[in-house]
Amino acid sequence: MRPHLNATAHHRSPARNATAEKLLVAASELMIARHAIDVSLSDIAQQSGVNAALVKYHFGNKDGLLLALLARDAATETANLEYLLAQPIRPTAKLKLHIAGIIKAYHRFPYMNRLIHLLLHESNAEAADEVSKFFVAPLLDFHRRLLAEGVAAGEFREVDPVLFYTSLIGACDHLFFGRHALSRVVDVGPVTDEVCREYIAHIETMLLGGILRSAP
Repeated sequence: MRPHLNATAHHRSPARNATAEKLLVAASELMIARHAIDVSLSDIAQQSGVNAALVKYHFGNKDGLLLALLARDAATETANLEYLLAQPIRPTAKLKLHIAGIIKAYHRFPYMNRLIHLLLHESNAEAADEVSKFFVAPLLDFHRRLLAEGVAAGEFREVDPVLFYTSLIGACDHLFFGRHALSRVVDVGPVTDEVCREYIAHIETMLLGGILRSAP
């Protein structure tokens, strides 16, 4: 499945009409229910009550719809980054909130990591560029600024933002994307709310243990 993005203006537009939104909601609901991203246009149309032909009008094709869905969900999360940076709390507290927020986002949108892999690694260069712009770049910029703030406050040691991004996003990704492979070796079960909470605590301990200079 290789996206051909001939509707970039549509899926990048912040103002989306009700029909397009219905299609996105339907695709999201189906992917969550089926634990898969390979859903057909007819299924999406039936779920949304919208004619499948309107996918082409709004998104170019099914793959354009998938990119728009990922952009929508990523925007929901990245919109909170500036707000978090502006809060009058210590950098360590901000980092804890961010770790929890990222893991919860992957849990809330369980298809997100699969779409990221598809569009970054299994599609064309244009799709990969789009994902980099609305997902990778904002997160990496946030990490750079938050880590610098923590160093300036004397709470963090110097940490490479790219390595930090790789550690955090990689940890989130493998919990969901790699869990199927892990389940073949040990009985791990699905990612429940309890598993999500435990993983947040685990990653927080791991990352902060390597970053903090001393207890704040």
